[in-house]
Amino acid sequence: MPDTPGAEIYPLVIPLPDEIVVQKHHPNSFRETPLLDELRSRRISRLLLCGMMTHMCIDTTVRAAADLGFQCVVAGDATTTKDLTYGSITVPAAHVQAAFLAALSGSFAKVI
Repeated sequence: MPDTPGAEIYPLVIPLPDEIVVQKHHPNSFRETPLLDELRSRRISRLLLCGMMTHMCIDTTVRAAADLGFQCVVAGDATTTKDLTYGSITVPAAHVQAAFLAALSGSFAKVI
């Protein structure tokens, strides 16, 4: 949520004065945001993605971006996730991370 702890931009990546900030409210960064229009107006065709959570926002945004024709590169060591539970099975975060990055690699993005 905006203006809550953890939502602030990390000091090392504060936007430069001429950079835009797109606030999103859904895992897919393109949904109900000006992101697609901003990228197209700048003729950007290649995206570098990082952040969290790999199994939600990274996965959803990369797949949407690929469907929209963007070349995607995911910085695998600059993404993260958490343990997930399915029924009585807990899948460790490292396995979730590996599975989602493997699923994105090749068909949707280059994972580096």
